[in-house]
This record gives sequence, structure tokens and C-alpha cells, in this order.
Amino acid sequence: MNLVEFFHHPLAQQALMQINVPESILYSLKHPVRSYQFQALKQSIYFFQHDFEYKPSRPYHLMYNMATGSGKTMLMAALMLYLYQQGYRYFLFFVNSSTIMQKTQVNFLDPQNSKYLFKSPMLFNDHELLIKSVENFDEADSEHINIKFTTLQQLHSDLNKSRENALTLEDFKDKKIVLIADEAHHLNSGTKSGEMKGSWESTVLQLLQQHSDNILLEFTATLDADIHQIYQKYQHKVIYQYDLKQFCQAGYSKHIDTLASDFAERERILQALLLNLYREDIAAKHHINLKPVILFKAKRSIKESEQNKRNFHHIIEDLHVSHIEYIEKNATADIIQQIFSYFKGRNISFYEIVSRLKSNFKFEHCLSANNEIEAERNQILLNTLEDLDNPIRAIFAVQKLNEGWDVLNLFDIVRLYEDRDGIKHGKIGKTTLSEAQLIGRGARYYPFELKNSEFSRDQRKFDQQPDHELRILEELYYHTVEDNRYISELRQALISIGLVEDQYKLIQRNLSLKESFKQSVLYQQGLIFLNDKQVLDTQQSCSFIQLGIRKRNFHVSLKSGRGYRLGLLTEDRPDDVTDKVVTDLELTQIPEHTLRYALSEREFFHFQNLKQYFPALTSISEFIQSQHYLMGVSVSVHAQQSIHQLDMQQYIGIVRQFLQQLEHEIKQQVSGFAGTHFTQYPVASIFKDKVIFVEQNSERSEGQEQWLATQDWYAFTANYGTSEEKAFVQMMARQISTLQQNFADIYLIRNERAFKIYDIQGRAFEPDFVLYCQKYVDDQCLIYQVFIEPKGEHLKDKDQWKADFLQCIAEQKQHIQLDHTQYRITALPFYHARNENEFIQELRHVLDIQ
Repeated sequence: MNLVEFFHHPLAQQALMQINVPESILYSLKHPVRSYQFQALKQSIYFFQHDFEYKPSRPYHLMYNMATGSGKTMLMAALMLYLYQQGYRYFLFFVNSSTIMQKTQVNFLDPQNSKYLFKSPMLFNDHELLIKSVENFDEADSEHINIKFTTLQQLHSDLNKSRENALTLEDFKDKKIVLIADEAHHLNSGTKSGEMKGSWESTVLQLLQQHSDNILLEFTATLDADIHQIYQKYQHKVIYQYDLKQFCQAGYSKHIDTLASDFAERERILQALLLNLYREDIAAKHHINLKPVILFKAKRSIKESEQNKRNFHHIIEDLHVSHIEYIEKNATADIIQQIFSYFKGRNISFYEIVSRLKSNFKFEHCLSANNEIEAERNQILLNTLEDLDNPIRAIFAVQKLNEGWDVLNLFDIVRLYEDRDGIKHGKIGKTTLSEAQLIGRGARYYPFELKNSEFSRDQRKFDQQPDHELRILEELYYHTVEDNRYISELRQALISIGLVEDQYKLIQRNLSLKESFKQSVLYQQGLIFLNDKQVLDTQQSCSFIQLGIRKRNFHVSLKSGRGYRLGLLTEDRPDDVTDKVVTDLELTQIPEHTLRYALSEREFFHFQNLKQYFPALTSISEFIQSQHYLMGVSVSVHAQQSIHQLDMQQYIGIVRQFLQQLEHEIKQQVSGFAGTHFTQYPVASIFKDKVIFVEQNSERSEGQEQWLATQDWYAFTANYGTSEEKAFVQMMARQISTLQQNFADIYLIRNERAFKIYDIQGRAFEPDFVLYCQKYVDDQCLIYQVFIEPKGEHLKDKDQWKADFLQCIAEQKQHIQLDHTQYRITALPFYHARNENEFIQELRHVLDIQ
């Protein structure tokens, strides 16, 4: 039983009812302690005051796994006060980011700051208690709380390189110290890699061990428990868990909506500005002080974000009544129409709307969160956005705000790009996951009070009154293009971080190698041959095809203004949102002067730049007119209805979207990859015991354990695969007697994300199985290594490139000689139940069985 399970046990729950949180702690904190924070505090006090069977040994190492926005820093302050009562005077706070460290310093030390954690002055047990920042513990005051603030990197450096006034291990030997690690998932690099020596993690653990009374308290919202090593490390250290789903269900977050619309970038931005103005006016009408903030999100680079900011200022400078009229006429999303009805009812003219937007979003009210030159000033502005004297209304960022950013009055996030990561090998793309994390941070509730309300100022008040006009102050809008696949992927990312409840519960399964396989010669001495990827040389390209530009059509949308509002946490796509009609359009159908105009708009497509990518190109005319370039390309236009005749603006819109995609793909290919030759790795370094998670009651939840226990040729104790993969294993069982007549040793090993191989274009592929068959021919040991992929019929076409790759490996059939052992690297076609007989014949052919 771990700590979380222990504290959920009825007997422990009963014991916790007897725990009293000292009033001196509650009275010393500036803000009331929420119910879940109170529970975490009680469990901590019980832990420190009682001995029980499942309590770990000293020095204590505990983890608080709590949602973004749930007040981890407040709990740190409360625990600090409790441990001060228990005689602790020395506290070491460290975090991965200097920005978060500086923000936390202000929260702990500056009584003038709006987010200061303690009452000022703080009277604690009849005397004034001070929180002091120290450089080392020799200068500490034994009557007060002394905190050394540092970054994880600096702490590691200080303790491994002698510097004046820096912390040393000697500082920790004769003092009992509380180590507090924020965003503690950054501590686990050593655990993940298996190489602890010299890691940040080893430094922290070394500090902890300096005194038996030391305590390490870790805090994070991101505990990668699906990674086996992390699960093992923390299974008996997590003392309290409060995930994002619990946080949201308790009403401490905004309701999250997406506003998906078939608009170009400018119109999507204008919709966000109108929502911002609408919220501000609603709040003022009800005497609520609110300055709503918008975040404009770039995908890749600071340069891209800075360009977004310049584009935004142009939009504000050029803003005209006609632009607002266009939104009113074309936007179909219900919330946008609701806004216009509200403005009309309040006699707010379009002229006034334009004037207020120009004033609210003038240059000095917009901030780049990427600007390192003014980082300190910007950090203050970013951390005090709720303050009424803070002028910032719009923020432009790439990744900097995904972690450690505390903001309550963020109500709109505008995604200023249209491509998506997709889900590969069941894994959500990094960009989509970071977007979900940003949404989780922006979802923090903006507190406001209402007279005669039964609800706390910190919790949602209108869940049962969705039509109440103040509901808009409890909603975060994520603005994106209308792309159903992307929205589905975003929901999956929100599920993965706990913001959305998955309809399929994930359950843990242990996947272990059989002891008989671990003792085998193959496992202890054998090799597996895998390849890697290498950077392509593209400097000789003289056509799209040579550069690797895809042959299939590019996809663009004919903008209509159609849109809808969707509750990301609760709702499916509305029934009245129809799929678009797709029409193929050759670029030869677009007037050449339109192509030239669109090319001239993008610096990337200026001739001197294109020459860097296509050295043989002679002119822009060739780029437009040649089948090797633009004339060899088609686009698929997605529209609300079939297109027959397009006007100039529609053509330009189509070409702009196409060129944006083409630029991205050219850049990708120039820094592209290809597969290398196969090289050797020890089998034991690739295949290990691991923990996996599968959907409860799905085809993968049962692992054929009882049957596989008797199959010595199968390396693992279970097979938590799809029905197709299980059928394949059963088929192999029927072939084993034939194989044993030809081979001395046979092992089938499931590849549960253990290795990847790369095709000629550098695409990663994880074959589901690798088969080893070994025999002796004269004095020669011959080992066949065969890659195998069971594949359902419905996925065959989608994954045709994998089938081609397997065929290529089979045709090459590499023979690698090492001493007296020859390895033959080969592969089989896709297996599916309907082609079983053909597969068996191919298996015998590949293994040279007559």
C-alpha cells in the first residue's frame, strides 16, 4: 500500500478527523486555505506526527502531485510554518527556471506584492515572524524562517564547484534543512536515463542524505507515472494528489471553450478582441474590476512571435468600421452573434467599438513574453497582470509561459498557426501537448464576489445558469481554425493532462521478460541490428521531387466565416456543423499575376532566397511556370459548397495558405532526415521489463498471460496487443514445431516502444515484433532477425509506407558477419488474419525453409 492509498483508507480517514491544523498557521496566511489544501496539510501533519506501517524511513522524501493553479505555493507556505513550529529554521527552495525562482521570491518576501503569501506583519505564536532570504545558512537567524532561493542548475554548480559565499555540503551536515523543489519533474533526468552520476538529481539526493532529519518536499503538476522508472521512484513518496480534473470539477477553474471558425487570421484576431471588449463591458456593468487579457500564441520561434506582434499592430492601426461589419455579417458562432446583440442593446456603435479597441490595444499595452532584453521588467508585468495599474492587455509568446506562469485574467488564447502535430504511434504531439498545458494554466479562475451569493469568490457561480451574462467571466476561449481532427487531438491532450475525463479508463499492466529468456545466450550475448536517421544533403536539388516535397495535394480552405463554439471539456462537435466539399484545383488554373503577387508578399519566395534551396533555378518565372516547381502542384480546396467561379480575393486567399504550407515543407526537407545503415546493439540494452497503460475493458486489457506462460519461445510473460497482434502470436504458436525442425533457438519479442527503425525518408517506424531464429551450419552460427508488423485491413492503406519499408529490408536482406556468427537482417509483409496462409508461405521463404 502506498501513501495515497493509505490516506484513502477508511481508518486513516477517521484518524485524520482527529488532526488539528494549528490556528497560528491559518491566521498567518494572507488568503484562506481551500478545502483540498487543508486536506493536504492534515495528511502532512499526520505523516510527521505518527508512525505507521507504510511510512518511509528518514530522511523523508515526499511528493505533492497537484494541478496547475491549485495553489502549490500556498501549501508550501503553510508547510513551512508547520515545520518552523517543529524546530526547522533552514529552508532551501529550488526550481528549474530562474524566472519561477524570482517570482516565488517575491511571493514569499515582498509584502507590497499582491501575491504575497503571508499577513503583514505576521504574528506567529505571540511574536513577529520574519521570512528572510539568505545566501547561505551561516548568516541565518535562528529565531526566524531563513530561505535560500536558487535554481536547480545553480545549486548543482555551487555544490560541485567551490565559490565564495556559495552553498557547500558542509552547510548541510550539522543543520536539519527542508528542501523544497518546485516543478520537480525536472529533477528526474537521472532516473529517466538510468545515469544518476553527475546529474542534478543525484546532487539533490546527496543533499537530502546529509542529515537524517532533512526533509525533501517536491511539488509538481506533471508526474510522468506512465514511465516505469518514475513510477518506481515515487510509488511510496506521493503523499497527496489533486489532479486537474478534480480542480476543475470543484469549480476552481474557468469553463473551457474553443471558438473554431473558418476565418482568416485577421478575422480570428478580431473575434478575440470583440470578446475581450464584451467581457470588460459586462464586468463594468456589474461593478467588477476586470481587465481581460489575450494571449497570441506562435508555434515555432521567437521570430515568428515577433512577426505576429507586428502584424497585430498593423491590424489595430488599420482597424475600420467595415472590418467590424464584416465580422457581424459573416460570423456564425453563437457567442459572436450574442456579442453584437449585446452591443446593439447597449447602444454601443461600431465607431465606438473601433475607438475602444484602438485605445485598449495600442502599442504600449502589448507585451512580447519572448523579449530577453527587458526580461526583468517584463517578468514583473507578466506576474501582476491582474493589478489595475498594469496596462498590459495582449501578450505574444511561443513557449515561455507554459510553466510557472500565474495569471487569472487570461480569457482568450489565439492560436496563430493552422498546422498540427497529429497523433503518432498513439502519442500526442509535443506542440499539441504544450497547447493543452497552456490552456490549463489559462483556465485558472478570475475571482469575483457577488452580493448575496452562496458561492465563494474563488469558484464558478453559473454552471447551472449557462445563459447568465456573467457566465462569460467564467469562460476561457481557445481560438483556432475549424479543424475537427485538430480539435479531437487537442481533447486527447487535455485528457492526458487531466483537464478532460477520458471515456476509457487507463489501467496499468506490468510487462516482464521471462526469466528463461533473460538467461538465454541471445539475451545475454546476442545483438539486435537497428538503424538511425541522418541529415539529408539537399544542396543539389533542382525540383520539388528531388527535395522530397510530397506529391499529394496541399489542402487549403476557402474562408466563409462559419464557426462554432465548443465546450472542450464536455461536448462533441455540434450536429449542424457539416463537412466541407473538397474540390481539386491545379495551380495552372490560377492567373499567373495572382501567383506573382502572393509570392512577392512572402520574403521566403523572393528569388535570391529560393536560389539557396534550388541552386539550378533561373528565375521566378521558371518557379511559377515549370512542372518541376509550382505547375507540378495541385491543391485541394475545402469549401462549404462546390466552387465554380472564384474572384481575385478568393484566389489570393487560397495561394497564401498554400505558400505558407509550401514554405514550411521546404524548410522541413532542407533540414530533413534519412535512414542510416543498420548497426549493432546488445539485445539486453533494448528489451527490459516495463510498465504500460492500456484502456480498461479494451482488446488490449487482457494479455494472454496464462497461455503464454507455457510458450518458451515467447520472450515476455504477456502480450497486451490488439486482436490482430494476438492472432499473429497464436498463428506463430502453430508454426513453432516446423521452425524447431530447422532452428535450435527461436524467440519472438514484442516491441513495446523499445526501438525504432527509419526508412529512406527518415520516418520512424516501430515494428510490433522481432523474430530471432538461430541454427548452426558447420562451424557457423546463423541468426535470422526478422521485423514483423501485424496490421488490420483498415490501416493497410494508411501505413503503406511501412509495408514498402519492410519490403525494402526483405529485398536487401543484409548479411552481417561477426566472428563465427552471421546475422541476416530481413522482414516480412504485413500480417493480417485474412492473409494468414500467404504470410506463412512468406515466413518459410524468408527463413529459407524448404
